[in-house]
Amino acid sequence: MPIVLNLDVMLARRKMRSNELAERIGITTANLSILKTGKAKAIRFSTLEAICKVLECQPGDIIEYIAEK
Repeated sequence: MPIVLNLDVMLARRKMRSNELAERIGITTANLSILKTGKAKAIRFSTLEAICKVLECQPGDIIEYIAEK
């Protein structure tokens, strides 16, 4: 899939664990794991907004498009 979520990178930069982020944005650790591994088919804008608020970043810091060859 050409859309990649770089949540691991942002979590490392913020020195935050996945379970802390999940708790602070109000989703389960299982759903956050689905996002992190790229298995999610969609993300709600409200979830993206919450992630950006907690991690103090922009959506472009998390979401990346990689063209297929």
